[in-house]
Amino acid sequence: MGSAARAMKTMGLTNLCLVNPIIKPDSQSISLAAGASDIIKNTQLFASLEQAIADCTLVIGTSARSRSLQWPHLTPKECSDKIIQETTNTRSKVALVFGRERVGLTNEELQKCHYHVEIPANPDYSSLNLAMSVQVLCYEIRMSMLNLDDQRSELKSNGNINSEFPVDADIERFYQHLEQTLLQTGFINANHPGQIMGRLRRLFTRARIEQQELNILRGILTSIDKKL
Repeated sequence: MGSAARAMKTMGLTNLCLVNPIIKPDSQSISLAAGASDIIKNTQLFASLEQAIADCTLVIGTSARSRSLQWPHLTPKECSDKIIQETTNTRSKVALVFGRERVGLTNEELQKCHYHVEIPANPDYSSLNLAMSVQVLCYEIRMSMLNLDDQRSELKSNGNINSEFPVDADIERFYQHLEQTLLQTGFINANHPGQIMGRLRRLFTRARIEQQELNILRGILTSIDKKL
């Protein structure tokens, strides 16, 4: 915790959230934070990942392992550029999610992310500890922040600056609504759901639906529910 906070502060980032930590911030983490003890003291604690990312419009998870269900992947630079693009809209909140030191994020946790980012380390020795990973990705974010004016100009020229994306809590409600409707229509078997919802999550994640589009999809599901 302390080393991660130090890595963040050197790159100008201050908002650290912890999800159900085994050990809460203590004197040891403050000591390891060196001059970044203010980040440790202001750390927000959450009982679950869902609560931590509920108000975020963009969630990027870190992954060092290949998964059976492939997800949209980003390089560290692509990750940082996307974070800066998203935050040019001051209403948006983004989250960069790191897993446990030993085993990282679970497949279920990674499926709650819009993208996965992987640091292209030496395949023969890719032993980056958590604080090192935080430092590398925070550095990339710092570099993108320094090029913020160029990023804004590019967004304006592409006409994307006014796009509004739904927060994660709204997306999760959509997935729950979708699953319930598909169960009612018989498209999904409750006893043998397979990977259908996982693949649908990947589809909508890849599409990166906007708020208006989400409203349309919820309206379609509601009309199906009424017919049923």
